[in-house]
Amino acid sequence: MPDNTRRARDEHFWKTFADRYSVEPGPINLENGYFGRMSRTVVEEYERNIELINRSNSVHVRQRFEQIESLEIRAQLARLIDVPVDTVALTRNASDGLQSLIRNYNRLQPGDQVLICDLEYDTVKGAMRWLARHRGVEVIEIDHAHPATFDSLLATYRDAFARYPKLKLMALTHVTHRTGLVMPVQAIAAAAKEYGIDVILDGAHALGQIEFNLDELGVSFAGFNLHKWIGAPLTLGFIYIDPERLADIDPDMGEMHFPVTDIRARTPYSTPNIPALLTLPLVFEEHLAMGGAAAKSTRLNYLRNRWVSAVRELPGIEIMTPDDPRLYCGITSMRFTRHTDQQAMVERLLSDYNLFTVVRSGAASGPCIRITPGLTTTAADMDLLARALSELR
Repeated sequence: MPDNTRRARDEHFWKTFADRYSVEPGPINLENGYFGRMSRTVVEEYERNIELINRSNSVHVRQRFEQIESLEIRAQLARLIDVPVDTVALTRNASDGLQSLIRNYNRLQPGDQVLICDLEYDTVKGAMRWLARHRGVEVIEIDHAHPATFDSLLATYRDAFARYPKLKLMALTHVTHRTGLVMPVQAIAAAAKEYGIDVILDGAHALGQIEFNLDELGVSFAGFNLHKWIGAPLTLGFIYIDPERLADIDPDMGEMHFPVTDIRARTPYSTPNIPALLTLPLVFEEHLAMGGAAAKSTRLNYLRNRWVSAVRELPGIEIMTPDDPRLYCGITSMRFTRHTDQQAMVERLLSDYNLFTVVRSGAASGPCIRITPGLTTTAADMDLLARALSELR
């Protein structure tokens, strides 16, 4: 395979790749962080599977899907992230999985403390606050200084660990959905372990967008999406639990369809989107054929750096992620410092330049505009964005 760095700049290659996707005429989509596109071949496979299950109904599901295909798909998923098959269970999305992990974590006692930060996903924040109401624990909420550095992020967590000795559990987002900041998960998880604190990792935006080894990260519990950067249909995600820690997560609300020793008992049992699941083998094949996260991350980072480097030093523009390659990915946010209403500026980007972006709020540093190139985004799109930001600032 050609060097990923060289390929990332090869617009001809990425045009060929982009041609595998159907794109609706209209604004240039720079909000690819919401969910990803399926290739045309995946869409066609999905449609075939919808028709198959609709025709065969429960005959195929009972005889083939439940007995054979679902097991094969789960094994392929485990191979994709290089973990044992008994450590993963499919869910509808990362949020569902993270909620299940949080509400079923059974090592908390009244008076214990749990930790969240300002950059966590709102669903995760809500789930941790639910623990306070139903388990009698205290929620500790911290804010990260801006601009962030590797050392400042780690120091903020270490300070919290030392300040709150009753901490037992923390949420940690790998790629923050508000700003695109990539947390130094391995270092933070290692520090948490020193204090006896368990980490539940939100990997919703990480899988497929950045390279990581789950075993090396040092976390025992995690939730992921398959519909963002892997290219799967919507309604697909999964959880991971270290097999040595399975007993620390209770079966979900007394789930009995699987043995207590089976991770699948940690998720709600229901009829899944079977046609979408049957599409996963082709999704995995296409993801790996193009070079997997290594190729995707290099391309997305190249696109990100192209616009960021053009505007970072301009007065009136603030980039919300540092240029430390350990701390950024394709998702990056910015704001106009001379304009208080970032939503108004999003509307200007759309009306004046045909660029579709989104405002993210909730970070202690204030609202920002999230810009997420995708696998169909071109270098010319990034140059247009840089020009637009320069003119609007």
